[in-house]
Amino acid sequence: MAKILKLPVQPPSKLGFQRVKKRKKKDAEDQGQLNLFFAPTTSGARIVSLPSRLGPFEEALMLDERGDRQAAEKYLKAIEAGDGVADAYCNLGILESQAARNARAYDCFTQSLKLDARHLESHYNLGNLYFDDGDLRLARMHYEIAAELQPTFPNTYFNLGLALALLEDFSAAIEALNRYKELVSKEEGSKADELLASLKQSVAVQRKSKS
Repeated sequence: MAKILKLPVQPPSKLGFQRVKKRKKKDAEDQGQLNLFFAPTTSGARIVSLPSRLGPFEEALMLDERGDRQAAEKYLKAIEAGDGVADAYCNLGILESQAARNARAYDCFTQSLKLDARHLESHYNLGNLYFDDGDLRLARMHYEIAAELQPTFPNTYFNLGLALALLEDFSAAIEALNRYKELVSKEEGSKADELLASLKQSVAVQRKSKS
C-alpha cells in the first residue's frame, strides 16, 4: 500500500546507444603503425615514422559518423581483418538495433563481450537493448557493470535510475539519478528532476508506513 510512485506525464526517455568513437588499443603498434620515435641510434639520431593509412575499423567509423549505409559492411570487414574486433562488433550492434534487427544486435554485443568482458560500450548498449525489450533486471545488471567500468560516464546512471525506478527500487534509483546530476551540467540534469521528486515522495511514504 505504500507504493505511490507516479511517473511524470511525460517521463524522461532513456539515453541512447553509445558508439565506440575511437578504437581501443594497447600501444602504437596495435594501430597498424610504428611508434613515432624509436630508441636513439649510436649516433644519437632518432628515426621518425609517419602514420599509416586508416585501418578497416577507422574507415567503418568514419562512414558510420557520416550516416553512410556502407558502415555496416565496413565493420564486418574490420572484423574479418581482425582490426578492433570487439569495438567493431559493438558499433555494428548499434546499427543492427537501429534497423530493428534486435536478434542480430544482441549477438553483436555478446560477441564483443566474449572478446572483451570489460567492454564499456557493449555493456551499456546491451543494457539499453534489454531495457527496450522490457527485461529490466538484465538491463540493470549491464548498467551496473558499465558504471563499475567507467564511474564518470553519466548516461549509465540516468538509464540505471530509470530501470531501478521501474523495478521499484526507489532509494537506489534516487542515488543513481543524483550521481547523474553530479556528472552533467545543471541544464542536462534538470531532465531527472521530476522523476526524482516522484521517487523521493514514494520513499517518504514508505518510511512513514514503516514507522
